[in-house]
Amino acid sequence: MSTAFRWPVRVFYEDTDTAGIVYYANYLKFFERARTEWLRAAGINQRELSDTAQRAFVVTHSTIDYHAPARLDDQLELTVLVEKLGRASVNFRQQAWLNSPSDAPKLICSAFVRVGCVDTVTLRPAPLPADVADRLRR
Repeated sequence: MSTAFRWPVRVFYEDTDTAGIVYYANYLKFFERARTEWLRAAGINQRELSDTAQRAFVVTHSTIDYHAPARLDDQLELTVLVEKLGRASVNFRQQAWLNSPSDAPKLICSAFVRVGCVDTVTLRPAPLPADVADRLRR
C-alpha cells in the first residue's frame, strides 16, 4: 500500500490514567485495532485465515515514540502504512494524530511495528498465503 490507511478513535475514560491522559500502553492497543481494520478493509478475515490456512499474525517487534498527550474525549486518527512486505512478515509505520476542530492535526505518537506470519499449529514462522500477500500489496 502506498497510501496510509486511516482509522478514527475516540479516547474513552477506560483509556486514560488518573490525570485523564491516555495511558502509554494503550497506544499499542489503538495501533492493533487500526491494523485489524486495515486487514478487514483489504478483505482479510483473520479468523478465516486461521481456520482455513492455519496462519496468524503476531507482533515480533515494536518501537514507539510519544510526542504529546491525548486526553479524555479527544478524537484521534490512526494511520497504518506498510513499509516493507516480506515473505513471512510485514513492517508497519503507524501514527496517532490528534484532531482538533480549531487546529491542524497534531502528531502525538508514532511507532514501528513488525508483524510476523506464523503457522497456528507449530507457531513457527510461515509464509504469507499468496492471496493474502497480493491483497496487502494493493
